[in-house]
Amino acid sequence: MTPGTAGLLVLAPLLWAGNAVVGRLVHDLVPPLTLNFLRWVLAFAILLPLAHRVLRPDSPLWAHWRRYALLGLLGIGLYNALQYLALQTSTPINVTLVGSSMPVWMLAVGAVFFGVSVTRRQFAGAALSMAGVLLVLSRGEWSQLLALRLVLGDVFMLLATISWAFYSWLLVRTGEPASVRADWAAFLMAQLVFGLGWSGSLAGLEWASGRTHIAWGWPLAAALAFIAVGPAVVAYRCWGVGVQRAGPAVAGFFSNLTPLFAALMSAAFLGEPPRLFHAAAFALIVGGIVVSSRR
Repeated sequence: MTPGTAGLLVLAPLLWAGNAVVGRLVHDLVPPLTLNFLRWVLAFAILLPLAHRVLRPDSPLWAHWRRYALLGLLGIGLYNALQYLALQTSTPINVTLVGSSMPVWMLAVGAVFFGVSVTRRQFAGAALSMAGVLLVLSRGEWSQLLALRLVLGDVFMLLATISWAFYSWLLVRTGEPASVRADWAAFLMAQLVFGLGWSGSLAGLEWASGRTHIAWGWPLAAALAFIAVGPAVVAYRCWGVGVQRAGPAVAGFFSNLTPLFAALMSAAFLGEPPRLFHAAAFALIVGGIVVSSRR
């Protein structure tokens, strides 16, 4: 794996950690499914000048609409909507713990649905990375993990994680012309066209329930700007290229950097300096990535 590919797979979790923190901060300002829809509406506006040709009647998009509709459902319509739902009822430590199972689901989905064998190195890498994640979540005290209680939000996050595993594997199943895949903006826009339909439908159901409100103001505007530019456009670009280069199984281990970054961000916002267990966890997570990605 080249340093450039590793950098792409590190930047995406960093931005997604920020997404989780911001999503928790604004959970009282906007409903979760509406937040997901607004995020992608802004991302659509950002990508439109770069990839408007995808929307033309003669675009290669329409010949492969089933593939993009599925990618849009899994990666745009479901994943973040379920994550924002999880943050409504679950604690950040529980959501992060459930999300840290991503490498396991990556390997399981690849083996069961795509016929990809799992190596001993990948098993060993998964164990090392999971140990690092648990060390962060327990803050160096393993007894804290025994106090965890699963709630509905944890189930939502589990479904989100499984959805993202399928999305990542489908990314490497090429079905569109090389001209579309080579243009990152066009490739994301092709997914976003259908993803907006999925996320908009979910937001509509949310508003039909009658238990919604939006507290418009600068805090919400700033949050929307960040999650639309960083975790949406930039992170999806980095993850898409990284997965295509390294493969979904290896890339899945990099997702374990998300809880580590989230812990560091939380420590920064709370004014708490990094501690020794942060360094130990980082070494375990990186060790898992190195072990699993060696040829």
